[in-house]
Amino acid sequence: MRPMRSLSVASLLLVSPSVLAAAPAAPGYAQAEAYVDKDTRPEHYAPLNMLDGRDTTAWCAEGEKPAHVIIGFKEPVTLDEVRVYTGDGTSRDAFKANSRVRKFTLTSVEASRSVTVQDKRGLQAVPLSQPLFGARFVLEVADRFPGTKQDAPVCLTDVILYSGGKPLNAPSLATRFKYDAKAAPLLGTWFGGHEGAPERFLSFFVDGTWRFSLEPLETREPTTVVTGTYTVAGSRVTLDIPKKGRVPVTFERSAAGEGSKASASLTLEGTLPEEWGSDFRSHP
Repeated sequence: MRPMRSLSVASLLLVSPSVLAAAPAAPGYAQAEAYVDKDTRPEHYAPLNMLDGRDTTAWCAEGEKPAHVIIGFKEPVTLDEVRVYTGDGTSRDAFKANSRVRKFTLTSVEASRSVTVQDKRGLQAVPLSQPLFGARFVLEVADRFPGTKQDAPVCLTDVILYSGGKPLNAPSLATRFKYDAKAAPLLGTWFGGHEGAPERFLSFFVDGTWRFSLEPLETREPTTVVTGTYTVAGSRVTLDIPKKGRVPVTFERSAAGEGSKASASLTLEGTLPEEWGSDFRSHP
């Protein structure tokens, strides 16, 4: 999977100090293309479950398919430790029946770190060999302990991310990561520009905020960063853009075809700066 560029500290200076002071360091979303029961009971094994710090929820992906989750922050963070509860810890039977993650990688735009745990219930602390910096990280399952159930999915109960000895997600934030059916299709980062080489990034977070950044390939730092809030009412999505007002967003989803994945797109309507463009897609 192509690593995604993170928003650098220097670019954050383009945002007002009051916004920076108010923005928590907690993750803003956890996004996965597929997971168990996504179409029938999407809240049951949603990727947000592994950020809530509770052993009553878990994220599970189909056992035979490559499994990864993208975790996004509203601002760059430095990760130096993770605490992992592998498997489905919701019960002893579920833990044994389903596969447990033995090893996964965390990848930012600049580097990747491997995390390996033992086959046991409860949190396991794993210091990273070197800190990992970024605003978006790809967690990809590399190895697993087999479950007793045939075709068992692979599961993670919790991944608690630490920076400087402090957790960035914890049970106290559990309500923030509760599955919201209306917002779920939006959460994550959307990409604009050339296929495979996006320059425009529009991210939606669980707290009802969004961030747009223009990151030309020939520059080290984003040239534009804008933040605001969004609302979802039925099938209607609206961005509240500073100095521009409310902008409607059209959301469209296309089914998977022969040789292609399912995809989705966003179209921003109304008058916007030319550098924004208007079309965003769900893949780089």
